[in-house]
Amino acid sequence: MYSLKHDVERCAACPTVDCLMKCQYIQMDRDRAREEMVKIGRGEDSILLEQCACCYGCEEYCPRGNHPCYLISDRRNERGILAASRPVTDQFILIGEPCGEYEVSNIEETALSFCSFEPLKAFGRGKIFEEVASSYVVGAEFMCPAVYLHFGKTSVIKERLPRVIERITNLGIKQLICLHDECYGSFTSIAPAFGMEVPFKPVHYLEYVHGRLQELKSEITPLNITVAYQRPCSSRLSQDKYHFVKDILDLIGVHLVDRQYQGENALCCGEPMRVAELEETADDVQRRNIADMLAHQAGYCIFNCPACQIALSEKVFKKGIIPLHITDLCRMALGETVEPGGAAQ
Repeated sequence: MYSLKHDVERCAACPTVDCLMKCQYIQMDRDRAREEMVKIGRGEDSILLEQCACCYGCEEYCPRGNHPCYLISDRRNERGILAASRPVTDQFILIGEPCGEYEVSNIEETALSFCSFEPLKAFGRGKIFEEVASSYVVGAEFMCPAVYLHFGKTSVIKERLPRVIERITNLGIKQLICLHDECYGSFTSIAPAFGMEVPFKPVHYLEYVHGRLQELKSEITPLNITVAYQRPCSSRLSQDKYHFVKDILDLIGVHLVDRQYQGENALCCGEPMRVAELEETADDVQRRNIADMLAHQAGYCIFNCPACQIALSEKVFKKGIIPLHITDLCRMALGETVEPGGAAQ
């Protein structure tokens, strides 16, 4: 059985306890925060097991790489503490169950992964992806199980992630470009944290897109628009790739507003809280997030995560902000036609 690599003594000796001091949903003083994290590390009761909003933020905030997010989820699993109701939890586990429904297309050593999201295929085409677009995998058999951190079900991750890794490896894929950054986080953060080997090279699609835009630089027409970026919780698992958002926008002549809820301070789209039946929290998070975009006069809301886009597209559009996936924004700069708020044409 795979087990989490966590050192409780690191938490006990941590001078900053940033994992909780930077948390946007739980407030306590530093000594109490350290005490609660040590309790969890030792397998004892803690109020964090009940109060954690499962936003992945602490995974980025931790200065010592000690995986507080994974630890909280793992301890919830051990104690049978559900972050959402049992029917909702069971439904999500069933949705991701590998059931033989998948698509494997013209596999070469480099391939795209669309996770289980068929609609993501619309964002993996055009000039940017023309060299790799025909080689891809999609379907429940290739679904990254990171979402189960939100539910406190690391047992599902331990069961399914090794099987996903094995399927990809058996296809002969050497380099996997992940269009869902939660997939990238699963292979580069979750897997090593739980002692799982990943034989292929995961590539974050934002890094790939940035490289292709540099190659296509002569074909770019600067868009000269102002945007807000909705940073997804899954990006907390690949924080070293966040800079590519700004790098890409600079290449295509887009101004990214410097707003309050950006970078480390980014707010979740709110839906994980809604799933956990924290309706008031979800509404408040979405209200503050959109108000922040409006206050900085963003004309567009740019998305990375398909779940964030589903959650917020209609809401931002009603406020006069155009929702768009970041790859569609790049296609616009290359003169390709896209449909604002939806998939590329």
